[in-house]
Amino acid sequence: MLSIAINNYKNPELLKLCINSIKKNVKSVEYEIIVADGATEEDTRLMMQEDFPDVKFFPFEENVGFGEMARKGIDESKGDYFLLLNGDILVTPNSVEKMLEFVKNDKSIGLVGPKILNFNETLQDSCFRFYKLITIPYRRTFLGKLPFAKKHLDNFLMKDYDRKESRNVDWLMGSVLMLSRKSFEKVGHLDSRFFMYLEDTDWCRRFWENGFRVVYFPESEMLHYHGKGSGKGGTIQSLFMNKYTWIHISSAIKYFKKYWGKSNPRVEYFEKKSEKDEK
Repeated sequence: MLSIAINNYKNPELLKLCINSIKKNVKSVEYEIIVADGATEEDTRLMMQEDFPDVKFFPFEENVGFGEMARKGIDESKGDYFLLLNGDILVTPNSVEKMLEFVKNDKSIGLVGPKILNFNETLQDSCFRFYKLITIPYRRTFLGKLPFAKKHLDNFLMKDYDRKESRNVDWLMGSVLMLSRKSFEKVGHLDSRFFMYLEDTDWCRRFWENGFRVVYFPESEMLHYHGKGSGKGGTIQSLFMNKYTWIHISSAIKYFKKYWGKSNPRVEYFEKKSEKDEK
């Protein structure tokens, strides 16, 4: 069985579209749907009771963050495989089946993510190289417009990759991730120290460290309404007035403190594999 665990936060309209897209487009897979909802409002609660009584629904009084909602979804699941979705994702025909077959056929895969498109079907960046300390100020300030910064950001965003074939990547955006229970049991939950932001980066690192590949899989496509809460307003306004910017900065501090001085685990994975192949 596949457990589809959806994380939602104050977005009942998109959540409804998300669940309906699963029910409409996932046809040849036995699955269950689990919804964890942060800071649950009455309209969301009523919608779930009236429109989706067959869905396991777990409301939270507070905004507990992405990691905690994902934890709840996994803990309440029964499947041998998990599909973690944000509530603003729309599943397309055969997208889930293709991902599941891909994961089942290769035990070396830890996390797999599809090609993610905006609602107008333009490409959305969802696979990346690992952050360097300079990446964040380049992304969040005027420095990012300078030629050397653009070169760095193009590398971070993997602009050299055409997204036409599957590829091992450093990390995937957490909006859509599929994994097996077996790999999860070795790696464990998302790190609870990250309330929001970089928890997906951290998780991908840990999958690589535990001997599992992280793979971008463009044969599967899904749609994502991506609201950039941490980037509203200009640089100064965002820095001083947007709480999500400060959450992002806080997560970055925790991330670099945790991994400072450590090498890229993806590179180490293939170095170790090459050594084994030579023996």
